[in-house]
Amino acid sequence: MKILVVGSGGREHAIVTAAAKSPRVTEIICAPGNAGIDSMEVPGKKIGTVKIGAMEFDKLVDYAKDNGVDLTIIGMDDPLVGGVVDAFEAAGLRVFGPRKNAAILEGSKSFSKDLMKKYGIPTAAYEVFTDAGAAYDYLESAKLPIVLKADGLALGKGVLICNTLDEARAGVKTIMEDKKFGDAGSTLVIEEFMTGREVSVLSFTDGETIQIMSSAQDHKRAGDGDTGLNTGGMGTFSPSPFYTDEVDAFCRANIYQKTVDAMKSEGRPFKGVIFFGLMLTEDGPRVLEYNARFGDPEAQVVLPRMKNDIIEVMEACVDGRLSDLKLEFEDNAAVCVVLASDGYPVSYEKGYPITGFEKFDGREYFCFHAGTAKNDKGEIVTNGGRVLGITALGDDLTEARKKAYEATEWISFDNKYMRHDIGKAIDEA
Repeated sequence: MKILVVGSGGREHAIVTAAAKSPRVTEIICAPGNAGIDSMEVPGKKIGTVKIGAMEFDKLVDYAKDNGVDLTIIGMDDPLVGGVVDAFEAAGLRVFGPRKNAAILEGSKSFSKDLMKKYGIPTAAYEVFTDAGAAYDYLESAKLPIVLKADGLALGKGVLICNTLDEARAGVKTIMEDKKFGDAGSTLVIEEFMTGREVSVLSFTDGETIQIMSSAQDHKRAGDGDTGLNTGGMGTFSPSPFYTDEVDAFCRANIYQKTVDAMKSEGRPFKGVIFFGLMLTEDGPRVLEYNARFGDPEAQVVLPRMKNDIIEVMEACVDGRLSDLKLEFEDNAAVCVVLASDGYPVSYEKGYPITGFEKFDGREYFCFHAGTAKNDKGEIVTNGGRVLGITALGDDLTEARKKAYEATEWISFDNKYMRHDIGKAIDEA
């Protein structure tokens, strides 16, 4: 089989790594990919990249047709929300991911909140605003702290937690008037602030059946102790010790299948990956957000633990026969620490050579490239805010965390930055 993966980050590197394990796969091309994917060597497999952007739908479709691609996997949110799956299906091509009318589950927070309210899926209380003046008026009597969310896609950064009225007013101005997140802020969701542990749960679904992957926990803030600005994610671990059997039972009864059934009832059957961002409150689990694809960096700790052939699972989703399979995960743990460019997520420099890749074996230690490129000398250099995801497997979370942090020391580049407390919550479980 020839596989095309669309995207350029650590999530796509993790998908390519998982797909390369399939005995059915002979070739994997990633568009546009990164230097890490382009440098992969797997016996019996041809792996490389092609310089086609994730939003260049016509070029992607033409490439898949001209090169005999058997299955295309969409990794990123923007092309999914933009309708790339519809474009592939219209050309008679097999593609893994939700259609545009289903990807709205992530593409519009107001849609997803309204869906949860309509179908009784537990989430935080909220109001939706398209007028900044009305939002300001609402804040005058709102309970603090409060959460402001840009309605559309904002690279995981369009959420502001405001502790004071002045902060909330400034947040409305930033999102709706200054348009810091572009058109994503044309509509604003103002949401009740919930407290508790956050847990991420990924799932496969074929539009009717849903199968749950292992749990994970992300670290969004840039600084140690969950300080600083929101980022795309500074590290993660799997499984979450806070995702207990009791929590799982509640979510299966009240959230997971109900979401799939709700989307089907709305005429928007969802095929692909649904990411459930959960808050474990005193009153039970609540949905914080949905994503319509693998999380990043959650994919970097969940996929290395999956026993199944990922291509078989994805094809079952495409063909509507997911109920024939059973997802299985290793009885181990994984921790991923993101190595970033100092200054991320605000401003940072690029182009620094990276060294130290030699020790990563692809079995216990993984180095997933997120923001890398090759310079004129053929060196792999930094090319983004999040540069690498250093993942290690261990018998338990404590061992995996120790190994992951040891492995971060193998990598060197100027301007290297990371959090030092990824997985610290493990000690509190």
